[in-house]
Amino acid sequence: MKKVVDLIDAEVWPEGSLEVLSQFEVDQLKNDGAGGLYPMLRRCMLAVLHADSKIDDTRELLEAYKDFEVGFIQQDRGLKVSLTNAPAEAFVDGKMIRGTRELLSGRFALDESDGITNAVFHIVRNARMLRLPAEVNLVVCWGGHAISRGEYDYSKLAGYELGLRAMNVCTGCGPGAMKGPMKGATIAHAKQRIKGGRYIGITEPGIIAAESPNPIVNSLVIMPDMEKRLEAFVRLGHGIIVFPGGVGTAEEILYLLGVLLHPDNQRQPIPLIMTGPASSEPYFRRIDEFVLATLGEEARSRYQIIIDDPREVARQMSARLTDVLDFRTKHGDAYFFNWRLRVDREFQRPFVATHESMRDLDISEDLPSHVLAANLRRVFSGIVSGNVREDTAELIEREGPFEIKGSQRMMKLLDALLTGFVADQRMKISTGAYRPCYVIK
Repeated sequence: MKKVVDLIDAEVWPEGSLEVLSQFEVDQLKNDGAGGLYPMLRRCMLAVLHADSKIDDTRELLEAYKDFEVGFIQQDRGLKVSLTNAPAEAFVDGKMIRGTRELLSGRFALDESDGITNAVFHIVRNARMLRLPAEVNLVVCWGGHAISRGEYDYSKLAGYELGLRAMNVCTGCGPGAMKGPMKGATIAHAKQRIKGGRYIGITEPGIIAAESPNPIVNSLVIMPDMEKRLEAFVRLGHGIIVFPGGVGTAEEILYLLGVLLHPDNQRQPIPLIMTGPASSEPYFRRIDEFVLATLGEEARSRYQIIIDDPREVARQMSARLTDVLDFRTKHGDAYFFNWRLRVDREFQRPFVATHESMRDLDISEDLPSHVLAANLRRVFSGIVSGNVREDTAELIEREGPFEIKGSQRMMKLLDALLTGFVADQRMKISTGAYRPCYVIK
């Protein structure tokens, strides 16, 4: 049966993003051919307008709104956007929700590590993410978009405790564990009379349709790819809290641990706390066991696990941010962007999940721990892509599931972790029973 959706046509003035553009930039936005930005812009705008959706299947969303179109009207005041067949939930009595309207908003050596970091810096700076005078109080919160109600409520409580201690929140901008901490922090900021609370969302085109920005986000940036998104998190954030999730959350954990395991980052104080209600303890126990068995005790020493105590999570984070402040001050590093952190090229190179690229990943026990972490991160990245990207899902439908190969011990550990995710329904929610997009060889 065809899904029936409510649609609306409108003209809006985006706030803080499209007021001043050159004719060349406008032409690029309109162009849906090779090199044009229209397909990406349409996809991202649809995701923003479809905030709070229960749909996390990109193809289902794009099919439901296949007639959605974006147009541009140039006027003296700037660029006006026309929307045709837009999701009606973005409007109240025919007028667009202001938070949604605000969110409708180079030349770099991308073959070099420093050039990629420079590109990340320019993107977040141009998106007005960097504020002066800067403070060391931005906490990145990772976690799943399809979590249980109890886990969501817990993430709100943790965000509330962070907000009471004047900390701001940065997440992947979607629902679930990305929305909960922001929602809790807003209440705490109001109680503490903190004006200008920051609720930063960082996403990328491949997943934005499946994880549409939640309406609490007041500063949104769409990075070009997953790798630059992850680097933006660790460069902007001062500490990281991980709530329950699934394979995408595991990817983020492995990314950060791999970065921290690089010899140049041994003294980098980046607080990492994994937390959730008592019901989510098995999830973190599986993650902890997997990290110890694959990356070793050094990786395990870089994080804390605190179960069912959001107040203690906030206390620990607040205390450890003092170490971050001292380190940045001592080394003369910026408070608003972690320039000293070494992000190896293996964590920056965009990974495109194909049958060949997934099959060729080296999952060997004799690799340096940070290199093994990079390859394990790519495994999870490929599975995320197979779960949420419509182009990857179509590839798997044509050619079958991805094959993941490696040493017998590593494959046994990986299979046990992924099987646990599936059993706990931590992979996908929209289409009922999960059908794996991979096989372990």
